[in-house]
Amino acid sequence: MDFELTETAKEVQDAARAFAQRLKPQAAEWEEAEAIPADFLREGGRLGFFGLMVAQEYGGMGLDALTYAIAMEELARANASYQGCLSVHNSLVCEAVQRFGTPDQKNRYLFKLAAGEVIGAYSLSEPGAGSDAGSIAASAVPDGDGFVLNGEKCWVTNGGIAGLFVVFVSTSPASASRGISCFLLEKETSGFTVGRKEKKMGLRASDTRALEFKGCRVPRSSLLGSLNGGFKIAMSLLDGGRIGIGAQAVGIAQAALDGAVSYAKVRKQFGRRISEFQLTQAKLADMAMGVDAARLLVRRAAALLSRGKRCTKEASMAKLFATVTANRVAYDAVQIHGGNGYIREFPVERYFRDARAGEIYEGTSEIQRLIIAREVLRERAS
Repeated sequence: MDFELTETAKEVQDAARAFAQRLKPQAAEWEEAEAIPADFLREGGRLGFFGLMVAQEYGGMGLDALTYAIAMEELARANASYQGCLSVHNSLVCEAVQRFGTPDQKNRYLFKLAAGEVIGAYSLSEPGAGSDAGSIAASAVPDGDGFVLNGEKCWVTNGGIAGLFVVFVSTSPASASRGISCFLLEKETSGFTVGRKEKKMGLRASDTRALEFKGCRVPRSSLLGSLNGGFKIAMSLLDGGRIGIGAQAVGIAQAALDGAVSYAKVRKQFGRRISEFQLTQAKLADMAMGVDAARLLVRRAAALLSRGKRCTKEASMAKLFATVTANRVAYDAVQIHGGNGYIREFPVERYFRDARAGEIYEGTSEIQRLIIAREVLRERAS
């Protein structure tokens, strides 16, 4: 594997790092407000961050998955809530339309999505269908030249700021996962309601909502892909989504490590900087190794995806290892800060909370282990 970044990747990394410096000072304020200001979302759109992998013919940057992951890490290092918004928008919504949309759907939505004029949200989970996506109860039934949707969704990132929703519902309940279809819903659709904002432990500036559909009628043209083909769409998108979460975790972990190193160099106890104590050095060494290993796993999975290779196992490994590492590194960063790590004046307190979601959303750590084991067993059987 070639570890040297292309010139394009370096340029995108530099651009993301520069924009991240604008986002970093805002993180604490946005968390208190539990919102990302609209002007910063518009700025991200102007800079191209809402269309990183959208083809240039539709107004995007046309980047590969590896360059995308590098940009996501830089942004998460500064402001994980903002990066979370971008990750869902890019890897789950833009990719869904780009890969499975009709020419009309691509022309109608991709230009606006790539410019950040319309923000996307991805809606798979339900109160009774989390890890078991095949248990989706929200339904769509044929009605004339369209469908009528009923049901509810939960944990929808970007729910309150999105204009376009990728929604998975059951169109053949008896067929379980083989009876799921995917629809593109615009926010103004009659019968479609966005619920209250969730009060979360971390990633507080990221807008997370529930959705409700009551007699929500949509035209047949809103169907994405084939009827009853939605589960395959959902699963195929999750590899890229998990790479985005892995990159987020690496960014958070790197930020926590940076904070711990800086603090250890200035904090004194017993007349010495705590960076001189071997126990502190051991923690920092383990943290640094974990961050580097996580970064390599994420970039390996992204490189495979960029080349069109199957990367389900590698994406799950990257997501699992990176999110577990982020939690461990953030924990140790708080410990190195001592009491100061427990107060909001120091950002490691936020990193500790932000990291926790990584092991839960887009497939829990337990589900990732099942996927990895399944893939390993499949490889050994062939």
